[in-house]
Formats: sequence, structure tokens, C-alpha cells
Amino acid sequence: MNKPQPHQLIIFAFLLSFSLANVVVSARLFPNVSSWLPAHAPSLGGAWDAFRNFTGCHRGDNYDGLANLKSYFQRFGYIPHAPPSNFSDEFDDALESAIKTYQKNFNLNVTGVLDDATLRQIVLPRCGVADIVNGTTTMNAGKGNETAPFSKPRFHSVAHYSVFPGMPRWPVGTQELTYAFNPGNGLSDTVKGVFAAAFARWAEVTSLTFRETSSYLGADIRIGFFSGDHGDGEPFDGSLGTLAHAFSPTNGRFHLDADEDWVVSGDVTRSALSTAVDLESVAVHEIGHLLGLGHSSMEEAVMFPTISSRKKKVVLSQDDITGIQYLYGSNPNYNGSTATSAPERDSSDGGSRVGPSWSVFTLLTFSYLYFTLL
Repeated sequence: MNKPQPHQLIIFAFLLSFSLANVVVSARLFPNVSSWLPAHAPSLGGAWDAFRNFTGCHRGDNYDGLANLKSYFQRFGYIPHAPPSNFSDEFDDALESAIKTYQKNFNLNVTGVLDDATLRQIVLPRCGVADIVNGTTTMNAGKGNETAPFSKPRFHSVAHYSVFPGMPRWPVGTQELTYAFNPGNGLSDTVKGVFAAAFARWAEVTSLTFRETSSYLGADIRIGFFSGDHGDGEPFDGSLGTLAHAFSPTNGRFHLDADEDWVVSGDVTRSALSTAVDLESVAVHEIGHLLGLGHSSMEEAVMFPTISSRKKKVVLSQDDITGIQYLYGSNPNYNGSTATSAPERDSSDGGSRVGPSWSVFTLLTFSYLYFTLL
């Protein structure tokens, strides 16, 4: 086969990048949903509301649908090495053990029974990142280092915050991280500003700074809204359920469920829409994962795994600050307050532009991939 000529590579790269830029995934973004719906708008259910029917279930019971609850616990790390297709509706020892570990992580009474308090916690919208990674719990209920019953390695933990097993972080000496948005989402400057504010909250207390760039493939952190199964093995589930997930350093992927009712601005607590989710609150949480923090068992922390709809939680707690400074040190200008600083935007490469933007780096990358695959 003849090698492609340079001009053919450039044309191919352009066509491929153009086609990718026009694969649009529209997210449900509302400027202020309280002004969109009447006060008597009906309450919509969440992805896991059916679990409320399990109130009072305990070991030895056999209840229709418990297999789905086992799949939930497996997804978040509480039941290891068991394909969901093999789950039964029996309340067995594995489920009881998972419930006890879950109750401990969330500061509930450790009974192994599906009581009201446990189920109220389980059905809340949450981050898609597991609480137990590779057998190691990334939550600490303030009782010293803990591991799940099936765990081998231990995680590092101080107070309530935690880091991922192996303590992944951005390389020592990193001062700035760039971030970019999936061109197919076509986000407005207003939406991008929400993420800039979220990054600024972490920059206030650490030695890191963050800068938006238009080069999606070249950015350290890549942000996008996706629906359902989007190719990373962690499918989204529609309204509520898992809201978003992000990968530990230095992966840089940050994905949000496009099917959520995201509130960009306005008072989310006054929304008439029961499924309204505050975008900045979720962004602040997921950025913590991008930087290397695991989940915290402290409910006031932004790194707590769950957040109710129509709730705003964007101010870093002392637990969050202690954790991130353990990884990266303190911002020398940090004075103990958490008033957000002005976000930095990249004006040199069109970082403030709306919609798709593809850099020379992108074209060269596609050209290289095409050439090497022939």
C-alpha cells in the first residue's frame, strides 16, 4: 500500500476533526429553573427510588429487586469480583457485609439492616467514583485507617479526607494545569464560567493554578457532558443517580451526565424542579478527584459522595483544604478564608470562545494517528 502524501494527511485530519466537532451532545442546562416551572411542579423520581421498598430487609430475606441493590453496591466498590448477572435476590452474607461497610463510611448505625436512614442515604444522587477502589475504602469515618473486609492494601488518611490508593497526584513541580471543554457540547461562556469558579476554589488554597485552553486534546483536564454509555466503562443513568465522575491524576477526564437538570446560576434551593442539580457544586467535587482526593466521610465536605437535588455546596471545608494541601502544599497567599478569586482564562488561543475550536496540535495528532495506523 502506498504511503499517504502530507497533503492527504492534512485533508484527512481536517475532515476527521470537523466531523468530531459536529458530534453534538446537548446537556440540559438551565440558567435558573425556579423561573421555568410553577411552584406546584410534580416531583420526579430518582434512579434508585425503588430501593426505598427494601426498608427493614435483613439477612435471610428474599426480596424481588435485591439483585439491583447488589449491583449498586458493586458499582461503588462494596461487593467485589461478582458479575451483576450472577446476583440473586437473596439477602446474603455479602450484602450484609456491604451494608455494614456502607453504614460505617456514611456515619450511620452499623446494623447490616436496610433501615430508613440507610436507604435515605443510598437513594441520594451521588458521584460516580467508587467509595472503595481496588478493595481499599477511600472514605474515613474518623476512626483511624480502615479497610473493607476483603481489602488488602491500606489507604492514607488524615482526619476525614482520603486520597486514592497509591496516592496519585500531578507531578511534583506542577504549577499550572490546563483544562478544555468537549467541542461537541458547544457550551456558553456562562457555563464555562461556572467551571472556572470551581477551579478557582481549589487554586485559592493550593500551589496550583488552572487555565482554560481551546486545545481539547492537548489539555491536562478534559471536561464533557455525555449520556448513557459513553465508552469509559462507567455509563450514566439519566436523571439523578450518578451525576458525574472524574478520574484520578494524571488521567484528566471529567464527565458529567448530560441528562441531569443542571442549574447554571440562580438559587438552586428555590427551584420548583425536584431534579435540579447545582452545576458548580458537582464541579467542585469532581475537581477534587482530578487532583487526587478520594471521598470524605464528613458530610460538610465537598468531597462527601452524595448531594441532594436542589442543594448548593461549593465552599471547601477545612477537611477538603487539609487534604488538598497534603498533596500540593498551600497557596502562599491563602489567609484561611475561602472567598473565590477571579478565574484565569487563556486569551492567547481563544480560550473564551464558544463552540468547537481545534488547534494545530489536534490536526497534527490526528495526522500522526492516521499515518501510524496505515
